[in-house]
Amino acid sequence: MIYVKKSEPAPLCLPIEKAKKNGDYKCGDVLLRTRDDFRNKCYICESKAPTTINVEHFKSHQGNKDLMYDWYNLFYACGHCNNIKLHLYDHILNCTDLQDLVDEWIQYDIKPFPGEKVRLTVLHDDERVRNTVELLEKVYNGHTPLKTIEAGNIRQNLLEEIRDFQGFLFKYYRERLEQTYKENLKREIKYQLSPYSPFTAFKKWIIRENPVLQADFGELV
Repeated sequence: MIYVKKSEPAPLCLPIEKAKKNGDYKCGDVLLRTRDDFRNKCYICESKAPTTINVEHFKSHQGNKDLMYDWYNLFYACGHCNNIKLHLYDHILNCTDLQDLVDEWIQYDIKPFPGEKVRLTVLHDDERVRNTVELLEKVYNGHTPLKTIEAGNIRQNLLEEIRDFQGFLFKYYRERLEQTYKENLKREIKYQLSPYSPFTAFKKWIIRENPVLQADFGELV
């Protein structure tokens, strides 16, 4: 998870749909705006351009129309993550709240070897942090036979992203690089650490854990 800023104002269609008996919270441009706000990434696993898309209620509405049509309660999620979260994880870190340091209170790590599982470490002793880690453990590592297969597919994409990111870093620190080439690599590394890149939280922790990388790219994390 990384911080995401929700766009404003709320879509005008939401109060109109809320007044209906059988309204639709995915009305108007809700779907497109949530996609753009979350950079076409699932807010939980950070997979880019998911093939199964849900407009997810951060706090499950349980029939409560205020929660059902609240713009700030509508998040962009993949089917894998939404089906795990459901109403079971209402008390987790909110990635749209600047006060919740979603990528600093949790350490994200995966070793670049096939079959490795994601390791998540609680760095801020708080119930919502622990709940978030519990959810992410299921998302990345699986907890049922079906979800374990889906989680394995996500980890494969994650490993490929980490491999490519580390490749850019290795090239950047090679000796006697042409300055133009080095600047291009720096721009690519900057993109990889931006909200638009998949699995940004993991990439940020690669920077945080290395003093040399922290010195050169710390301002980006």
